[in-house]
Amino acid sequence: MRPFFMHRFEEPAAALLRVVAGLMFMQHGAQKLFGWLKAPDAPPGTVELMSQMGLAGVLEFFGGLLIVLGLFTRPVAFILSGLMAVAYFTAHAPQGPVPILNRGELAVLFCFIFLYFSARGGGRYSLDHLVARRGTAPRR
Repeated sequence: MRPFFMHRFEEPAAALLRVVAGLMFMQHGAQKLFGWLKAPDAPPGTVELMSQMGLAGVLEFFGGLLIVLGLFTRPVAFILSGLMAVAYFTAHAPQGPVPILNRGELAVLFCFIFLYFSARGGGRYSLDHLVARRGTAPRR
C-alpha cells in the first residue's frame, strides 16, 4: 500500500504545529504579564507576579517561547500540559463537564498538544535536535 503523499511533510508539519501552538500560548502569558493583546473592553493592568495567575503567565509566556524554539521541549511541554489540566479542572470544569459549554476547549486542546510534544520531542527542526547533533558529532 502506498503511503499518503503528506507523509513526506511529517517533520515540517510537526514543527509548524509546535511553533504555532507555542506562539498562541505565549499570547496568554503576554496578556497576564505585560497587559499586551487585551481586548479593548478588558480592564487595564497585569497580574501580580507572585500569584497563581502570575506563575501561569510566566509559564505561558516563557514556556511558550521554549516550545517555539524547540528547546527543552519534552520537560517544558510536560509542565505546560499539566498547567492546562489544572486550568481546566479549576477554572472550567466547575462550570460543567462539557468543554464547549464551560469554555474549556482551548485548555483541553493545549493540554493534549503539549502532552503530544512531551512524548514526541521537538523534532528535526528544533534547538533540541541541533544540540543533540552537536553533542554526538565527532570533534575535529
